[in-house]
Amino acid sequence: MATPLKIKIFADGADLEEMLKLSSNPLVKGFTTNPTLMRKAGISDYETFAHQVLDKIKDRPVSFEVFADDIDDMEKQALAIASWGDNVNVKIPITNTKGESTVPLVGRLSHAGVQVNVTAMMTNDQVRATADVLHPDVPAIISIFAGRIADTGRDPIPAMREAVSILADRPKAELLWASPREMLNIFQADEVGCHIITVTNDLLAKLAGVGKDLDQFSLETVQMFYRDAEAAGFTIRT
Repeated sequence: MATPLKIKIFADGADLEEMLKLSSNPLVKGFTTNPTLMRKAGISDYETFAHQVLDKIKDRPVSFEVFADDIDDMEKQALAIASWGDNVNVKIPITNTKGESTVPLVGRLSHAGVQVNVTAMMTNDQVRATADVLHPDVPAIISIFAGRIADTGRDPIPAMREAVSILADRPKAELLWASPREMLNIFQADEVGCHIITVTNDLLAKLAGVGKDLDQFSLETVQMFYRDAEAAGFTIRT
């Protein structure tokens, strides 16, 4: 990659074979999963999948998410997931499906030494509330879904910049730019001071094009159109 980045790239997915392949890529500094990605990957046994991942990936953080909706059951699941490995981050959604805040739970877990990944966050009020309950000496990840913010027509960059400032007095807490939509988001996240960005396989594949000569890229695009028209057998009567 032509341009060095300070931000850490975490691969986002639940395909075991792909995760193991990416574990040999030095650009990938960690992994995140969620129940939706697991379902799409056809996973039916959550725990078995998690242990298969952790048996092979021991040197980088991996995030696994609770899926209970009751706060007490979330806590039980979180403690069980945390016990699976020292490199595990436990993903806790910022609310349950009823809109009940999980911030008190996040505080209890953090003070118990659990490395949380607080997910599905979209406002800085959520960031402030979460930062206030984190144990200052326990690592944590604050995941803001910047891509989904952008999907509403709002520019996420000012909010992400403010979130960096909010977390300044929590040096163990890392800000994660979640749900990027394009390669440019990686550079935007890096510029505002985010610590981590989750990147899907599609975006990871585009990293090789960073810094590419635009004249060459233009020519390759024209050649692609030509090849596809030929392959399709298109004709126009002239």
